[in-house]
Amino acid sequence: MATFKITIAYDGTGFVGWQRQARGPSIQGVIEEALSALDGRTVAVHGAGRTDAGVHALAQVASFTLVRDLDADAVMRATNARLPASVRIVSAATVDAAFHARHCARGKRYAYRILNGDVPDVFARAYVWHVRAPLDVGAMNAAARQLEGRHDFAAFQASGAATITTEREIFRIEILTTKNTNEGLGAGRELMTVQIAGDGFLRHMVRIIVGSLVEIGRGRRDCRWLGRVLASGDRRLAGPTAPAHALFLLGVDYPSDVLADEC
Repeated sequence: MATFKITIAYDGTGFVGWQRQARGPSIQGVIEEALSALDGRTVAVHGAGRTDAGVHALAQVASFTLVRDLDADAVMRATNARLPASVRIVSAATVDAAFHARHCARGKRYAYRILNGDVPDVFARAYVWHVRAPLDVGAMNAAARQLEGRHDFAAFQASGAATITTEREIFRIEILTTKNTNEGLGAGRELMTVQIAGDGFLRHMVRIIVGSLVEIGRGRRDCRWLGRVLASGDRRLAGPTAPAHALFLLGVDYPSDVLADEC
Protein backbone atom coordinates (compact mmCIF):
# COMPACT_ATOMS: atom_id res chain seq x y z
CA MET A 1 0.00 0.00 0.00
CA ALA A 2 1.40 3.41 -1.01
CA THR A 3 0.51 6.93 0.11
CA PHE A 4 0.26 9.70 -2.48
CA LYS A 5 0.29 13.47 -2.37
CA ILE A 6 -1.44 15.16 -5.30
CA THR A 7 -1.83 18.79 -6.35
CA ILE A 8 -5.15 19.60 -8.04
CA ALA A 9 -6.41 22.49 -10.16
CA TYR A 10 -10.14 22.95 -10.58
CA ASP A 11 -12.83 25.29 -11.77
CA GLY A 12 -15.33 25.31 -8.93
CA THR A 13 -18.24 26.42 -11.11
CA GLY A 14 -21.09 23.94 -10.77
CA PHE A 15 -19.58 22.09 -7.80
CA VAL A 16 -20.93 22.16 -4.23
CA GLY A 17 -17.37 22.73 -3.01
CA TRP A 18 -14.44 20.53 -2.15
CA GLN A 19 -16.20 18.34 0.41
CA ARG A 20 -18.48 15.50 -0.61
CA GLN A 21 -22.13 16.42 0.02
CA ALA A 22 -25.37 14.46 0.13
CA ARG A 23 -26.50 16.28 -3.03
CA GLY A 24 -24.56 17.73 -5.93
CA PRO A 25 -21.08 17.03 -7.34
CA SER A 26 -18.04 17.84 -5.20
CA ILE A 27 -14.35 17.96 -6.08
CA GLN A 28 -13.53 15.39 -3.42
CA GLY A 29 -16.33 13.17 -4.69
CA VAL A 30 -15.26 13.04 -8.34
CA ILE A 31 -11.62 12.37 -7.36
CA GLU A 32 -12.62 9.61 -4.93
CA GLU A 33 -14.80 8.01 -7.58
CA ALA A 34 -11.96 8.09 -10.12
CA LEU A 35 -9.44 6.64 -7.66
CA SER A 36 -11.87 3.98 -6.40
CA ALA A 37 -12.39 2.78 -9.99
CA LEU A 38 -8.62 2.67 -10.41
CA ASP A 39 -7.92 0.80 -7.16
CA GLY A 40 -10.93 -1.53 -7.18
CA ARG A 41 -12.02 -0.44 -3.69
CA THR A 42 -13.33 2.63 -1.88
CA VAL A 43 -10.58 5.27 -1.63
CA ALA A 44 -10.81 8.14 0.87
CA VAL A 45 -9.18 11.41 -0.25
CA HIS A 46 -8.10 13.95 2.38
CA GLY A 47 -7.89 17.55 1.19
CA ALA A 48 -5.73 20.27 2.71
CA GLY A 49 -8.83 22.43 3.12
CA ARG A 50 -12.47 22.79 2.17
CA THR A 51 -13.18 25.32 -0.54
CA ASP A 52 -16.80 26.51 -0.75
CA ALA A 53 -19.22 26.07 -3.62
CA GLY A 54 -18.02 28.02 -6.65
CA VAL A 55 -14.48 28.62 -5.34
CA HIS A 56 -11.61 27.63 -7.63
CA ALA A 57 -8.12 26.25 -6.99
CA LEU A 58 -4.83 26.47 -8.80
CA ALA A 59 -3.06 24.15 -6.34
CA GLN A 60 -5.25 22.32 -3.84
CA VAL A 61 -3.40 19.45 -2.14
CA ALA A 62 -4.80 16.05 -1.16
CA SER A 63 -3.51 12.70 0.10
CA PHE A 64 -4.72 9.09 -0.11
CA THR A 65 -3.49 5.50 -0.14
CA LEU A 66 -3.79 2.88 -2.87
CA VAL A 67 -3.44 -0.89 -2.67
CA ARG A 68 -2.66 -1.30 -6.36
CA ASP A 69 1.03 -1.12 -7.25
CA LEU A 70 1.27 2.04 -9.35
CA ASP A 71 3.80 4.85 -9.55
CA ALA A 72 2.82 8.49 -9.15
CA ASP A 73 2.87 9.28 -12.88
CA ALA A 74 0.58 6.36 -13.66
CA VAL A 75 -1.83 7.42 -10.91
CA MET A 76 -1.96 10.96 -12.28
CA ARG A 77 -2.55 9.88 -15.88
CA ALA A 78 -5.16 7.24 -15.05
CA THR A 79 -7.06 9.50 -12.64
CA ASN A 80 -7.10 12.46 -15.03
CA ALA A 81 -8.56 10.20 -17.70
CA ARG A 82 -11.53 9.57 -15.39
CA LEU A 83 -12.05 13.16 -14.17
CA PRO A 84 -14.23 15.88 -15.72
CA ALA A 85 -12.37 18.49 -17.78
CA SER A 86 -12.83 21.08 -15.02
CA VAL A 87 -10.70 19.06 -12.55
CA ARG A 88 -7.08 18.04 -13.13
CA ILE A 89 -4.29 16.53 -11.07
CA VAL A 90 -1.27 18.65 -12.01
CA SER A 91 1.35 16.75 -9.99
CA ALA A 92 1.63 13.60 -7.93
CA ALA A 93 4.25 12.05 -5.66
CA THR A 94 4.60 9.09 -3.31
CA VAL A 95 5.12 10.15 0.30
CA ASP A 96 5.66 8.69 3.74
CA ALA A 97 2.61 6.87 5.12
CA ALA A 98 2.31 9.45 7.92
CA PHE A 99 1.74 12.33 5.50
CA HIS A 100 -1.73 13.90 5.69
CA ALA A 101 -2.62 16.81 3.42
CA ARG A 102 -4.59 18.71 6.09
CA HIS A 103 -2.75 17.83 9.29
CA CYS A 104 0.69 18.55 7.81
CA ALA A 105 -0.24 21.87 6.19
CA ARG A 106 1.32 24.98 7.71
CA GLY A 107 -0.30 27.65 5.58
CA LYS A 108 -2.56 28.48 2.67
CA ARG A 109 -2.51 31.23 0.05
CA TYR A 110 -5.57 32.72 -1.63
CA ALA A 111 -6.25 35.32 -4.29
CA TYR A 112 -9.48 37.22 -4.78
CA ARG A 113 -9.99 39.03 -8.12
CA ILE A 114 -11.98 42.26 -8.47
CA LEU A 115 -12.68 44.02 -11.76
CA ASN A 116 -13.17 47.71 -11.02
CA GLY A 117 -14.85 49.81 -13.70
CA ASP A 118 -18.11 50.68 -15.42
CA VAL A 119 -18.24 47.82 -17.91
CA PRO A 120 -17.99 44.14 -16.92
CA ASP A 121 -15.81 41.72 -18.86
CA VAL A 122 -18.11 39.24 -20.58
CA PHE A 123 -15.37 36.61 -20.78
CA ALA A 124 -14.01 36.90 -17.23
CA ARG A 125 -17.36 37.38 -15.49
CA ALA A 126 -17.29 33.88 -13.96
CA TYR A 127 -13.92 34.53 -12.30
CA VAL A 128 -14.01 38.15 -11.07
CA TRP A 129 -16.23 40.26 -8.85
CA HIS A 130 -17.29 43.26 -10.90
CA VAL A 131 -17.42 46.39 -8.70
CA ARG A 132 -18.50 49.53 -10.54
CA ALA A 133 -17.79 52.15 -7.86
CA PRO A 134 -14.18 53.46 -7.86
CA LEU A 135 -12.05 51.79 -5.19
CA ASP A 136 -9.29 53.43 -3.16
CA VAL A 137 -6.59 50.77 -3.22
CA GLY A 138 -4.33 52.79 -0.90
CA ALA A 139 -7.01 52.88 1.78
CA MET A 140 -7.70 49.17 1.34
CA ASN A 141 -4.02 48.28 1.72
CA ALA A 142 -3.67 50.51 4.79
CA ALA A 143 -6.69 48.91 6.42
CA ALA A 144 -5.49 45.40 5.60
CA ARG A 145 -2.34 45.93 7.69
CA GLN A 146 -4.51 45.78 10.82
CA LEU A 147 -5.41 42.16 10.10
CA GLU A 148 -1.85 40.88 9.75
CA GLY A 149 -0.54 38.85 12.67
CA ARG A 150 -2.30 36.48 15.08
CA HIS A 151 -5.80 37.55 16.08
CA ASP A 152 -9.24 36.24 16.97
CA PHE A 153 -11.07 36.42 13.62
CA ALA A 154 -14.55 35.57 14.96
CA ALA A 155 -15.94 38.71 13.28
CA PHE A 156 -14.83 37.34 9.90
CA GLN A 157 -16.35 33.88 10.22
CA ALA A 158 -19.62 32.83 8.61
CA SER A 159 -22.55 33.07 11.02
CA GLY A 160 -23.33 29.73 12.62
CA ALA A 161 -20.03 28.10 11.66
CA ALA A 162 -18.58 25.81 14.31
CA THR A 163 -14.86 25.61 15.08
CA ILE A 164 -12.70 24.82 18.09
CA THR A 165 -10.96 28.20 17.98
CA THR A 166 -11.37 31.33 15.87
CA GLU A 167 -7.76 32.41 16.38
CA ARG A 168 -5.69 32.46 13.19
CA GLU A 169 -2.52 34.12 11.92
CA ILE A 170 -2.46 36.13 8.71
CA PHE A 171 1.07 36.37 7.37
CA ARG A 172 0.39 38.91 4.63
CA ILE A 173 -2.41 40.77 2.84
CA GLU A 174 -1.86 43.00 -0.15
CA ILE A 175 -3.93 44.36 -3.01
CA LEU A 176 -2.19 44.38 -6.40
CA THR A 177 -3.54 46.22 -9.43
CA THR A 178 -3.13 46.02 -13.20
CA LYS A 179 -4.79 48.06 -15.95
CA ASN A 180 -6.81 46.42 -18.72
CA THR A 181 -5.54 47.79 -22.05
CA ASN A 182 -7.79 45.74 -24.35
CA GLU A 183 -10.16 48.26 -25.97
CA GLY A 184 -12.59 45.55 -26.96
CA LEU A 185 -13.01 44.60 -23.31
CA GLY A 186 -13.24 48.09 -21.87
CA ALA A 187 -9.86 49.79 -21.72
CA GLY A 188 -9.01 51.51 -18.46
CA ARG A 189 -10.70 49.07 -16.12
CA GLU A 190 -8.58 47.98 -13.21
CA LEU A 191 -8.07 44.37 -12.17
CA MET A 192 -7.40 44.13 -8.44
CA THR A 193 -6.09 40.99 -6.80
CA VAL A 194 -6.35 40.65 -3.04
CA GLN A 195 -3.62 38.21 -2.03
CA ILE A 196 -3.81 36.74 1.46
CA ALA A 197 -1.62 34.15 3.17
CA GLY A 198 -2.10 32.64 6.60
CA ASP A 199 -1.80 29.55 8.75
CA GLY A 200 -5.46 28.73 8.23
CA PHE A 201 -8.82 30.31 7.49
CA LEU A 202 -12.30 30.15 8.98
CA ARG A 203 -15.37 29.49 6.87
CA HIS A 204 -15.92 32.44 4.49
CA MET A 205 -13.09 34.33 6.24
CA VAL A 206 -11.31 35.46 3.08
CA ARG A 207 -14.55 36.51 1.40
CA ILE A 208 -15.72 38.50 4.44
CA ILE A 209 -12.34 40.23 4.65
CA VAL A 210 -12.58 41.14 0.97
CA GLY A 211 -16.15 42.37 1.36
CA SER A 212 -15.04 44.55 4.27
CA LEU A 213 -12.04 45.95 2.36
CA VAL A 214 -14.33 46.87 -0.54
CA GLU A 215 -16.53 48.84 1.88
CA ILE A 216 -13.42 50.84 2.79
CA GLY A 217 -12.35 51.17 -0.83
CA ARG A 218 -15.76 52.60 -1.71
CA GLY A 219 -15.42 55.21 1.04
CA ARG A 220 -18.30 53.83 3.08
CA ARG A 221 -16.00 53.11 6.05
CA ASP A 222 -12.71 54.55 7.28
CA CYS A 223 -9.55 52.48 7.68
CA ARG A 224 -9.78 52.29 11.47
CA TRP A 225 -13.23 50.67 11.23
CA LEU A 226 -11.65 47.34 10.26
CA GLY A 227 -9.63 47.26 13.48
CA ARG A 228 -12.78 47.91 15.51
CA VAL A 229 -14.58 45.10 13.73
CA LEU A 230 -11.68 42.74 14.45
CA ALA A 231 -11.70 43.64 18.16
CA SER A 232 -15.48 43.22 18.42
CA GLY A 233 -15.60 39.55 17.43
CA ASP A 234 -19.07 40.28 16.01
CA ARG A 235 -19.80 39.06 12.47
CA ARG A 236 -22.72 41.51 12.22
CA LEU A 237 -20.32 44.46 12.28
CA ALA A 238 -18.14 43.30 9.37
CA GLY A 239 -18.79 43.90 5.68
CA PRO A 240 -20.73 41.65 3.29
CA THR A 241 -19.43 38.28 2.15
CA ALA A 242 -17.85 38.72 -1.30
CA PRO A 243 -19.09 36.34 -4.03
CA ALA A 244 -17.46 32.90 -4.14
CA HIS A 245 -16.76 32.78 -7.89
CA ALA A 246 -13.82 35.23 -7.75
CA LEU A 247 -11.84 33.35 -5.06
CA PHE A 248 -8.89 31.09 -5.89
CA LEU A 249 -6.83 28.82 -3.65
CA LEU A 250 -3.31 29.51 -4.89
CA GLY A 251 -1.44 26.91 -2.87
CA VAL A 252 -0.83 25.04 0.37
CA ASP A 253 2.46 25.28 2.24
CA TYR A 254 4.24 22.53 4.15
CA PRO A 255 7.39 22.49 6.36
CA SER A 256 9.15 20.79 3.46
CA ASP A 257 7.96 19.21 0.23
CA VAL A 258 6.72 15.83 1.45
CA LEU A 259 8.58 14.94 4.67
CA ALA A 260 5.91 13.57 7.00
CA ASP A 261 8.19 13.48 10.06
CA GLU A 262 7.91 17.29 10.20
CA CYS A 263 4.09 17.24 10.45
